[in-house]
Amino acid sequence: MSNENVQEQTNLDAGVEAIVEGTENTLEAQLTAATADIEKARQDVLYAKAEAENNRRRSLEEVDKARKFAVEKFAIELLAVKDSLEMALADQTGEVDALKNGVELTLKQLVAAFEKSQLIEINPIGDKLDPHKHQAISMVPSDAEANTVVQVMQKGYELAGRVIRPAMVMVAAAK
Repeated sequence: MSNENVQEQTNLDAGVEAIVEGTENTLEAQLTAATADIEKARQDVLYAKAEAENNRRRSLEEVDKARKFAVEKFAIELLAVKDSLEMALADQTGEVDALKNGVELTLKQLVAAFEKSQLIEINPIGDKLDPHKHQAISMVPSDAEANTVVQVMQKGYELAGRVIRPAMVMVAAAK
C-alpha cells in the first residue's frame, strides 16, 4: 500500500472512530436523560401515592369526628330541656298551675330542639295509611273511608326525611 492509501485508511478509521464515539456519547447522553426522567417520574409517583394516603387518612379522621360529634348540636339543645325538668322537680311550692306551665314551656323547648335537628313528628289523623310511616295496630268501625287513620296511639318521628319510628295507628275498617 502506498503512503497515500495508508493515510486515507487512517483518516477513514479516525472518521469512523469519531462517528462511533459521537454515537456512544449521544447514546450515553440519551441514556442519562432517560434515567433522569425515569427517576423524576418515580419520585412523582411516590409523592402522589403519599399524598393520596394522606388524603385517605384525613378523610377517615373527618368521618370519625363527624360520627362522634354528629349529635352535638342536638345534645346542646336537650341540655336546656333537662335543666328545665330538673328545676320543675326542685320546685317545692306545690302549685299545680305553675308546674303545668313549666312543663308546657319545657315541651316547647323540646319541640324547638327537635325542629332544629330536623326531627319531625308524624301525627297522621285523617290521612290514608302509609305503611312506610304508619304501623296499623287494629281496624275499627268508622264513618271514615277505609284505611284512613282514625286514632293515633303513639306518634311517629322522621329524622331528616327518614322514618325512625312509625306512628302506631288505628285505621277505619272497610264497610
